[in-house]
Amino acid sequence: MSNLADTAAADPIPECPHCQKPMPLCICDSVTPIENRLSLLILQHPQEQDRALGTARLLARHFADATVRVGLSWPSLSKALGRPVENASHWAVLYLGSARAVDLEAEGEIVALNRKGEVAENQRAILGKLEGVVLLDGTWSQAKALWWRNPWMLKCQRVILNPAHPSRYGRLRREPRSDGLSTIEAAATILAGLERRPDIADTLHASFERLLTRYREVQAEMPELAPKPAPKGRRRDFRRRKRA
Repeated sequence: MSNLADTAAADPIPECPHCQKPMPLCICDSVTPIENRLSLLILQHPQEQDRALGTARLLARHFADATVRVGLSWPSLSKALGRPVENASHWAVLYLGSARAVDLEAEGEIVALNRKGEVAENQRAILGKLEGVVLLDGTWSQAKALWWRNPWMLKCQRVILNPAHPSRYGRLRREPRSDGLSTIEAAATILAGLERRPDIADTLHASFERLLTRYREVQAEMPELAPKPAPKGRRRDFRRRKRA
């Protein structure tokens, strides 16, 4: 059996046209389609380069109504989404404030905030009217750049997450806060919760576990697939709550 690393040194590693991961890490053949009521918009910073462990495109592969946009800024939610949006306040954006659910003594895994960064009143009514979710994908600094370059996000409903469990990344990627999650894990929490469908979380978590297992299987033979070091240790595939 030839060594994969020797082969990789001679020839570029082919890339999946769908998830854009190196083919040895692609798990598209096991993706389970999900019909979602809430629309999903993922804004990815153009310098986001973690092809090995990033989850944005894998996440989008699962959903019938999911859009990935790569860039720095868009004039409106409608432009970013590619279709008209009547009311941006009916869309949630995982907020980049310093507040954490544990600090706010908030209950539940999904917490709506008001403009002051406080826990909003009438949580059920606010969360019940949502039509879509915006996730921001990139390092911590890249996510913040997306937030500040898109002022229309201020019209969206700010939401933070209070995950019941830490990220499945474990030692493969350290998050700067205990509530930090990957993009796919954040989507699992918010979409399953808002749609009251635990099967969404089960499906996305299983997909993420397959990705992590595949990565562990090939990383020893293909060290070039290892993700690049995050600047200043501030990477956040999506913890998106201080994810931009």
